[in-house]
Amino acid sequence: MSGLVAGIHVLNIVREQTWMAGTSPAMTKSWSSIIVMPLRLIFMGTPDFAVPTLRALHAHGHDIAAVYTRAAKPAGRGMKLQPTPVEQAARQLNLPVLTPSTLKTPEAEAEFRAHKAAAAVVVAYGMILPVNILDAVPRGCFNLHASLLPRWRGAAPIQRAIMTGDAASGVMVMKMDVGLDTGDVAMTDRLPITDDMTAQDLHDALAPRGADLMVRAMAALEQRRLDLTPQSEQGVSYAAKIGKAEAKIDWTRPAREVLRHIHGLAPFPGAWFEVNIDGAPVRIKVLRCELAQGSGAPGTLLDDRLTIACGEGAIRLLQVQRAGKQPMTAPDFLRGTPLAPPLRVT
Repeated sequence: MSGLVAGIHVLNIVREQTWMAGTSPAMTKSWSSIIVMPLRLIFMGTPDFAVPTLRALHAHGHDIAAVYTRAAKPAGRGMKLQPTPVEQAARQLNLPVLTPSTLKTPEAEAEFRAHKAAAAVVVAYGMILPVNILDAVPRGCFNLHASLLPRWRGAAPIQRAIMTGDAASGVMVMKMDVGLDTGDVAMTDRLPITDDMTAQDLHDALAPRGADLMVRAMAALEQRRLDLTPQSEQGVSYAAKIGKAEAKIDWTRPAREVLRHIHGLAPFPGAWFEVNIDGAPVRIKVLRCELAQGSGAPGTLLDDRLTIACGEGAIRLLQVQRAGKQPMTAPDFLRGTPLAPPLRVT
């Protein structure tokens, strides 16, 4: 064993012991026997949610043969091409980056196979992998999905879990097949959802958990100890993309449903309502709120603290964003835009 490889093994053993701090004795015993050996991997991801997993795999000594991500798109005032967060991270790590527009051609398959990777790790890549790509790596393609499968298969699992009032979410490592998030599950990490969590909060909590989980999964895969369990056929649900029409707040719903709707869409695209200011309708996004005391006709402003009546109960707005402005706290908003009862919002 070369000095470099030996050093990687020792470093990974230390990191594995650090991971296990605070876990149960049984789990510590199980994982203490696994030495994280480097695997040659292809990484496929696009948004910032995927970056911690890429960085963790690289930090733990895995040989990232190539990073696949979506092509840069124009963004910002100057509409300059903006690389994806994964591409930016990969460049910082001096990893080769590929941005194919399709994976369905013989050329794309040949290029994929030429990396001679043992497995592929996929995190919110944003492109469907055809069966020839799934079969192009001997140990398979493994996806990190931000839900408790089979609940919330599909594009927007974090948002849908909050909007629907779920008590918990989590991350799962799944071996991919040709279905939409239907593959066998390898590992799971659960996380409670509280009423004060926004989609951004849940996203930020799940991303590092998912990175840890995938590193554990790749360690088990290398040791051929990765157990796979078929998903249940019960409780299947689909997290469709968020439509623009869904963002408008329906004040006739109960307060907790309104709160979960708002938090599930924060910060993007942002749940909104309209209010007349100086005789013209102005759109206001709500980014954070809380349950409040009070009742009245749905959409009625109940006090000078932005408490608004719902179909049952009321909510108090804590952070808002007026069209064309930066997000601000409710007190800051009210200093520039004083609103008082019996104003109605729509």
